[in-house]
Amino acid sequence: MTTEQKTAIEKEVENLKEALTGDMFKDMETRDRIHNLEMQLKGVKPMDSHFDCIGCGS
Repeated sequence: MTTEQKTAIEKEVENLKEALTGDMFKDMETRDRIHNLEMQLKGVKPMDSHFDCIGCGS
């Protein structure tokens, strides 16, 4: 991942976090997107899974 890609993902995560309302149900999709982006940044995926997020259901 290039520095520009990492910066863009970090900015998107920041914007999504600012958009959170505090309502669990309204924020569910936003939190899922944040989770997926953070996993991309960290380069992780669920154990025993070659697909990202299949193991955890996100």
